[in-house]
Amino acid sequence: MFLQIDGTFVVQLINFAIFFAILNVVFMRPVSKAIIARRDYINSVTSDYDRYQAERNALCAEAESIRAAARREAEQALSKTRAEASNEAAALAAQYAQQAAQKVEEAHRTVEGELQTARANEAQTAAELADLMVDRTLAGSAK
Repeated sequence: MFLQIDGTFVVQLINFAIFFAILNVVFMRPVSKAIIARRDYINSVTSDYDRYQAERNALCAEAESIRAAARREAEQALSKTRAEASNEAAALAAQYAQQAAQKVEEAHRTVEGELQTARANEAQTAAELADLMVDRTLAGSAK
């Protein structure tokens, strides 16, 4: 018969049990502990990555909202400054238009005064001019 149960079989069975116990203590437990530790490390790295990715996304969203607020604030300041400059330009234009109108009015008054003076002295000036023309004509014919 091929398989006989005798004393060597029992010794081999005991020898196998001792070898398996030693193998379990020397190899299987440390390897199993190392695999468990490695799995825990991988899980912690994965959870840290997920947590850091979520923090990164939150910080990116916060940075974008800060940039958007800064853009809005800058646009408001620019609009305010443009409005102030426009108002100042309009005020200066109105002031210079008023000064120009005053100078035009003053020139009109001056011209009107000179015109009235010229009209008031028109007869006298015409007489002086006529006398001057007669004097020149007489002086020119006497030569």
